[in-house]
This record gives sequence, structure tokens and C-alpha cells, in this order.
Amino acid sequence: MKLLDALVEQRISAAAARGEFDNLPGAGEPLEFDDDALVPEEVRVANRIMKNAGFVPPAVEHLRALRDLQNEAGMAEDPATRLKLQAKMLALDMALESLRGNCSVMPLEYRRRIAERLSERWSEQEKIADADKLDQATQK
Repeated sequence: MKLLDALVEQRISAAAARGEFDNLPGAGEPLEFDDDALVPEEVRVANRIMKNAGFVPPAVEHLRALRDLQNEAGMAEDPATRLKLQAKMLALDMALESLRGNCSVMPLEYRRRIAERLSERWSEQEKIADADKLDQATQK
């Protein structure tokens, strides 16, 4: 392999000495690297076509939505709202795991039960909040 590397370096040096690299388009400008170097070639081509068409892969869409929900949950002051957002985040996380091939440490059924429990708590919190609003309205 070292012989091949030496041959390549020799040819590049000879071409540079002859001036073959002078006046190339983009000379002196930074190179733009795609961050998909680790993606297989057949997937890379499909991703590039979808990107040029304005399509966002479902995993990226889910990650953006998850980040937005995390920010929203961090700013939420109401516990019922926070529980509702946590249930949505768990559902998105489960969807992401299924896109990844379900490589989660936590079994899918267990995650589903957690999501159901969070939804139940959210419903209970909403009922309590509605009852409180009704009590406040009747006291006035």
C-alpha cells in the first residue's frame, strides 16, 4: 500500500509542478463537506434527492418535534400541561425507536404502558382543573 501512496504523491507533485492545479474553479475557497460520509452510497443518493426536493426524513422531523416539546415542557408551569407534553414526548420517542429498528433497552410494551399512564394522569389533571374552574365560577 505504501508503494501506491508514494506513486500517487509523486504524480500529484508532478502535476502541481506543471501547473495543472492552477486556476481551478473554487481555488482558495473552503470545501463544503456533506455530513453523510458514513451513510452508505445508495442511501446517500436517495437522501440527497429527497433533500433537494424539500423532503425532511421522518426521523429528523420527529427529532425537531421532540426538541420543541422539550423546550415547551421546560417552560410549562402547569403540571397538567407538563404531563400532556411528557406523554407526547414519550410517544415521539417511541416512534423514533421504531424508525431506528426498536433498539431501545426498555421493552416496547413497558413504554406503551407508561404512555397510557401519563395520558390517564393528564386526563385526571384536566378534570381536576375543570372542576376547580367550575368551583371558582360558581363562587363568584
